[in-house]
Amino acid sequence: MVGSYANGGAAAAGLGSEAKLDELRRLLGKAEGDPLRVVGRLLRAAAGRVRAAPGPGAGARLAPAGRAVDRADAERLFEVINSREDVLRRLIRRCAYLKYVEARLGDRTLAADEILRDGFCLNMLDTPLCPLKVVTNLQEAVWDADVVVNGLPSTETREVFGEIGRYWKERISPPLIISLAKGIEASLDPVPRIITPTQMISNATGVPLENILYLGGPNIASEIYNKEYANARICGADKWRKPLAKFLRQPHFIVWDNSDLITHEVMGGLKNVYAIGAGMVAALTNESATSKSVYFSLCTSEMIYITHLLAKEPEKLAGPLLADTYVTLLKGRNAWYGQKLAKGELTLEMGDSIKGKGTIQGISAVNAFYELLSQGSLSVTHPETKKSVAPVELCPILKTLYKILIKRELETDSILRAIRDESMYDPRERIEMAQRQSLYRPSLLGLAKGDAKA
Repeated sequence: MVGSYANGGAAAAGLGSEAKLDELRRLLGKAEGDPLRVVGRLLRAAAGRVRAAPGPGAGARLAPAGRAVDRADAERLFEVINSREDVLRRLIRRCAYLKYVEARLGDRTLAADEILRDGFCLNMLDTPLCPLKVVTNLQEAVWDADVVVNGLPSTETREVFGEIGRYWKERISPPLIISLAKGIEASLDPVPRIITPTQMISNATGVPLENILYLGGPNIASEIYNKEYANARICGADKWRKPLAKFLRQPHFIVWDNSDLITHEVMGGLKNVYAIGAGMVAALTNESATSKSVYFSLCTSEMIYITHLLAKEPEKLAGPLLADTYVTLLKGRNAWYGQKLAKGELTLEMGDSIKGKGTIQGISAVNAFYELLSQGSLSVTHPETKKSVAPVELCPILKTLYKILIKRELETDSILRAIRDESMYDPRERIEMAQRQSLYRPSLLGLAKGDAKA
């Protein structure tokens, strides 16, 4: 599914001033007066993909096409419509109000792409959007796009961009791609390494990595939409990231920039791993402040330990990683999922795509990080036994999450036993151990030995 800004007016109103838009247009080599074609969001959907062109002054947040809207959601939509006079008048003018009455009564089933045309999204029922034009053809959506924003889960990025790559074979110049995906894949052959969504996109399409950027937190999507104060970080080549940071910046949305693309992208996936566990701890302890703080201390020490394996200068990542982790633990979908799982309101058999929330990317990330860090070729010295062990042996929370979510050998309350184990290290000791040992493994990010960046 795709949301696109097909004209300068809409994009300028939604993302920045006309002057900012002109500057970006010039940077992309567009002639004066040429429209800037921005494909705003991609989502995989069984019933096809769509291109959506919002009306002036609005942005797009889209629901998966083809999915049916159940009666409970239809009733909630009806309440939202009738509480907003502007929305009510708009639907009456479009002769679209009656179908929501029928859906509320159970006399009609609505589809996700149908409500999208009316300006609603299954993931944000309480937030009416602008009406969207829907086109069910991926090739039509992306073939002439200047800028593509990837909102796919990492688990689906490779497949969809493989298809897109076939449409771009005849392009003279590559588009600019901004990836929002928070997840990784693990590749174990010939050496253990991480594959990120931007790398998947580049490999699938042939678009050079310098034309692909990563946009991450700390932020919550709904708060950005509601114009609450938020921050983001855009990472990538100097040529694009600084102008894009300026282009995206708003009084309520401050955008930082950084050249270290791959490492920040990996950190965006890592924090989702531990957010699931945080949700479990919160639910199992009835929001105990002490238990949550102990978990935070232990999980962040594991994350810092892992950054020493991934980065030559890991201290530079501490601030961004902890900030993004903190906001995700407070309000992110992965923490929410961990809570629901621990309360028994969700089960692992339901999969990682949850109605109203989308894909819980932390699940696949748990599997990927465990697989990578359990490889003997990455062995480190155990601080007590002085024997060589796989790095995962020094990450008890990651091991426990793997046994709960992937192997399904343990129940969710095992996370409490892990953090309350009397033999658990003081978090300080894990960090000091990481600082004492030379842990950096550039091959994990597919880098030549000694390189610090992708």
